[in-house]
Amino acid sequence: MQAYLQLEARQKKIAALDNAMGILHWDQETMMPAGAAPARASVLAELSVMVHDLETADGLEELILQAEAEAASLNPWQQANLREIRHGFVHANAVPAELVEKLVLASSQAAMTWREARAADDWASLEPKLDALFALKREEAAIKSEVMGVTPYEALLDQFDPGRRESQVDRIFDDLAAYLPDILLQIRARQDAGPRPIIPPGPFPVERQRELGLELMKILGFPFDHGRLDIAHHPFSGGASGDVRITTRYEDNDFMASLMAVIHETGHALYEDGLPADWATQPVGKSRGMTLHESQSLLLEMQAARSAEAISFLVPVIRRVLGSEGAAWEADNLLRIYRRVEPGLIRVYADEVTYPLHVILRYRLEKAIIAGELATADLPGAWNELMESLVGIRPRDNRDGVMQDVHWPEGILGYFPTYSLGAVAAAQIFAAAKRAEPDLLPGLARGDFQPLFSWLDANIRSQGCLYMPDDLIARATGAPLGTEAFKANILERYLSS
Repeated sequence: MQAYLQLEARQKKIAALDNAMGILHWDQETMMPAGAAPARASVLAELSVMVHDLETADGLEELILQAEAEAASLNPWQQANLREIRHGFVHANAVPAELVEKLVLASSQAAMTWREARAADDWASLEPKLDALFALKREEAAIKSEVMGVTPYEALLDQFDPGRRESQVDRIFDDLAAYLPDILLQIRARQDAGPRPIIPPGPFPVERQRELGLELMKILGFPFDHGRLDIAHHPFSGGASGDVRITTRYEDNDFMASLMAVIHETGHALYEDGLPADWATQPVGKSRGMTLHESQSLLLEMQAARSAEAISFLVPVIRRVLGSEGAAWEADNLLRIYRRVEPGLIRVYADEVTYPLHVILRYRLEKAIIAGELATADLPGAWNELMESLVGIRPRDNRDGVMQDVHWPEGILGYFPTYSLGAVAAAQIFAAAKRAEPDLLPGLARGDFQPLFSWLDANIRSQGCLYMPDDLIARATGAPLGTEAFKANILERYLSS
């Protein structure tokens, strides 16, 4: 086992550097003064090259081969860890260090430009930064494609969802794209015929909204002794192993947006917090790809927190913290608001019926970007056309159109599909948990999420990367990833009563 143990020691160093970069990224998005951006980009680039050097050092492939020859003497967790080390080696070894550095610098520049450009609806200032970054991403994808024997887009997707292929994504997304438009019309007609929700009048002071978010995080069991809540331009979960940082953003006249963002990001944080601590410095102890990660956030936000049971518990908490009374604050009205299906421009605020259409739009566009079939200059027009075609509305500006997400300016391509794959997985996992735990829904009505979380701990969180993503989903739910549970949930919530 000597070769394997040497690999573990090397991974411990990589994990330490990754944790340091995680905190630096969090600081960059929350507290760092804008003028520090060039210096921070330089630091992150240098750390990224250090990690790359550890992942591609001379003799490392021979060490992996030796460990693989000894695999019969390893236990199942060690064998899975070795598989994950090999996976990381393939990705890292394909890309030269100078390209790694260029990608970090270009993404830092584009992300910082995006902050001001989006606020000012200034596509012209962001376009050249994105164009340079996309060229580097195409170079990365082409190199990895040749090494891995997959399409360029799959090479990027595999970083976030190991083993996932375009054919699988296309099958699920084509199914949803064919199914959702008609269901959307049925739901809208039914809701239009019923009582319209009363929108609670604002404004809602940010301090009260923050207090409400913290109260819900406490109910959900967020680990405040090694985690925190902050403000960012785009809500995210990050930080380091054992130090989970989540963010939200606040709008004066819409407390629900920040509240659901907090619940969503808490789902991510609780997944990270529940990973196997004994393997925290090793790849096998990490989250099992972003489809699973998004399933855990969307399960909490869309499945559990928007259930009638959870809403009945949460309404008195919301009313107490915000100091509000009246018909707008009754449970049935807030449930109508939370379940209001209405096409909108912003993905993070989309209801669960239209949400997949937002992701399909991004998936199709970024495939075209990586294939070189869509010029950066043509991206706003292509976005608007697809938004009108899929969602039924057209952006009036680029701020709420092509510039609304930070993912592309951060160089994150190949990630977007995992949002809707995660939504599909969330419905499937929640359905399995309800079957296994009869007290799950009654627990939500009491504000007790433990029946749900105990099942997730046993079947998802504690498993780390012991299994491949689809294997883990199948073991937890008894079926391969598919759209059946997602469709059944939509029908039950919106058209069954």
